[in-house]
Amino acid sequence: MQLSQTHKFILFALGFWYREANKKIQDKNLTITISKVQFIDIMKNADIVKKQERALYKNLEFLEENKLIKYENRSLILTKLGQKSYDNMYKELEPYMTAITLVTDHPLNYSKKLQTRFT
Repeated sequence: MQLSQTHKFILFALGFWYREANKKIQDKNLTITISKVQFIDIMKNADIVKKQERALYKNLEFLEENKLIKYENRSLILTKLGQKSYDNMYKELEPYMTAITLVTDHPLNYSKKLQTRFT
């Protein structure tokens, strides 16, 4: 099954949300979940997607039909196949994300000799 860029993006955003949200409690036997409504609100409020709310629901339904996510107890959950797809995307993007983090967090800390000039 070939996913569109939109489906990949939504799957990646959901997987990344889970990764970040559960970092602080990973040593405990708990996980944080998110509802479909909350996830769509986050996507819209962060201006991550330009789609209408109904289109986001349709894309989530497509991912559910293809067994990448499941909607259980009012929560969106990645299936094993969805987690594997997310992990593959993350592995491919991780070097770029690391580079972005390095440059945006402390770009001056990684250079011993810097030059300045008048502009």
